[in-house]
Amino acid sequence: MTRTDAIARVRQSLHSGEFLRELDRRVAYPTESQSPGRDKELRAYLENELQPVFTQLGFSSGLIESPTGKAPYLLADYRENASAPTVLMYGHGDVVDGMAGEWRDNLDPWHTTTVGNRVYGRGTADNKGQHSINLSALAAVRAARGGRLGFNAKFIVEMGEEIGSPDLRQVCESHREELKADLFLASDGPRLAADRPTIFLGCRGGIRILLDVNLRDGGNHSGNWGGVLANPATILASAIASLVDGHGRLLLEELKPPRLSNQIRAALADVKIEPTADEPALSENWGEEGLSDAERLYAWNTLEVLAMSSGNIEKAANAIPGRAQAMLQLRFVVGTRVEKVVDVIRAHLQAKGFPTIEVRATQSFAASRTDFDSPWITWAAQSIRQTTGTAPAVLPNFGGSLPNDVFSDALGLPTIWVPHSYPGCSQHAPNEHILLSVTEEALGIMAGLFWDLGEIPHPL
Repeated sequence: MTRTDAIARVRQSLHSGEFLRELDRRVAYPTESQSPGRDKELRAYLENELQPVFTQLGFSSGLIESPTGKAPYLLADYRENASAPTVLMYGHGDVVDGMAGEWRDNLDPWHTTTVGNRVYGRGTADNKGQHSINLSALAAVRAARGGRLGFNAKFIVEMGEEIGSPDLRQVCESHREELKADLFLASDGPRLAADRPTIFLGCRGGIRILLDVNLRDGGNHSGNWGGVLANPATILASAIASLVDGHGRLLLEELKPPRLSNQIRAALADVKIEPTADEPALSENWGEEGLSDAERLYAWNTLEVLAMSSGNIEKAANAIPGRAQAMLQLRFVVGTRVEKVVDVIRAHLQAKGFPTIEVRATQSFAASRTDFDSPWITWAAQSIRQTTGTAPAVLPNFGGSLPNDVFSDALGLPTIWVPHSYPGCSQHAPNEHILLSVTEEALGIMAGLFWDLGEIPHPL
């Protein structure tokens, strides 16, 4: 059989309903890693749902217990030819809170519901639907090749991505030999747009920064004390305005990334950020001057105010609050000296006359990116173009964050992500969904990639 046969076979799994039945079964596991009491569900998803699938695909598999007592990991291994390429794949089976009762038409988050082009359900986009697409594509290629893949494959599935993948690096480093590969290929996050196949090579990092102005206990009457007591909310607002201006532009040079290279500018030259009707419109005159929207989103740093608190906005009293807090987040690209960010901000605020503000980091994750010169990028882009007739967008990194650094830095692999969702999928919110049109194309893309991988006699 041929590449065309493999692609037709996997698309038929969607048309026949087989793929959606499998996805519905997986969505039915309430694998909320952020919620206590879900240990059995998290383990059952690996043992009862995925391990039988890997067995059918000819993989050997086993569970790796978390070194800190959290949810286990599944490691599956398929070996065919020592000289053929070996690909390491990844997925996560945990999801965020189901938010039952908040979905349109009171849909059940733990079952899939198809409405027009959309398939609703918690995990359909993030990430059960995406790794299900890849598993179905593997099955189609294996069947088309008469029980062979043509390459060696490994798959690691974690159940803690939504809580920051706390043990993933430790697990991967301690199982380095078992995870040894030539290429990392996985799917998560959204495409550039629903109608544009996409490759991204890494992720922006992020660091949360808490600003805390704690001047006194309780509030004090604004008539009796206004003008003679410092207002922590006023101090905090002024401090933030010294870091980022009213148009979202960074004011502190140390928070900016290195200058954009010509290579990155060229890669993003044909990338357009065009929201659909049900996605938020881009803000005019927002973000760093002199950059395109794509460069702002995929190649620059941003400082966002995630939350602010002072007093009670629902029942505001005529009182000067005693405390104000804000949680900021710096999204950053490779090359940013993020290890000094807290010290830089603290010194800046003191120099600006805000010595009462406490500054501390509360959460961070690394930025990472595969080198544009990797031959695997050209290979993947050519394969996707052959399948779809469209050149994929090749992004230096995803705008959000994933544990890519574990694979690119800790394991030293070239990393290629081929996402199967789209920006308006409502992941992490009520009404999470995938699009049938994107799913069908994605099934074909992955079958094409896996077929082409089997055509390579030796690693690139």
